[in-house]
Amino acid sequence: MPRIRTIALADAPALADLQQSNRAFLAPWEPLRSDEHYTAAGQSAVITGLLEAQASGQCAAFVILDDEGRVAGQITLSGIVRGALQSCAVGYWLAEPASGHGFATQALEEAVQHAFDELDLHRVQAEALPANIASLRVLARCGFTVYGLAPQYLRIAGQWQDCLMLQRLAD
Repeated sequence: MPRIRTIALADAPALADLQQSNRAFLAPWEPLRSDEHYTAAGQSAVITGLLEAQASGQCAAFVILDDEGRVAGQITLSGIVRGALQSCAVGYWLAEPASGHGFATQALEEAVQHAFDELDLHRVQAEALPANIASLRVLARCGFTVYGLAPQYLRIAGQWQDCLMLQRLAD
């Protein structure tokens, strides 16, 4: 069973419910967000932006599905750069009840294959906080390797934080 499918506006209520019910679980790994982000209207706005960026070739956005086909998280290939670089960044999150079942690993593998096979990219980049051991394990299982540390790279949980820089190259 595929673990990801293209995001749709109809996913807004499910994503809002997941974002709200997993707010504390996700907080250490995410930027500070307004209360609007955790509503169906807020998620509709996010999805609309993603779909517009996808239509212009700047991203590919997906929802992550559990074994019953329910939305369990999100994964996005963003910042697609063509020309000599042929690269993108990947970001993902998964609801706490779905964590630890291999869903993130399978979703990441499918998204990377989409980047290489469908988008014809050469490189997928990921950033992770050094303390995010679960995400680092997922990335390692999917063949990502660390190539550096970026000091104060992302504003996560209200603070500028260092990030490990990881990549996977097309075969």
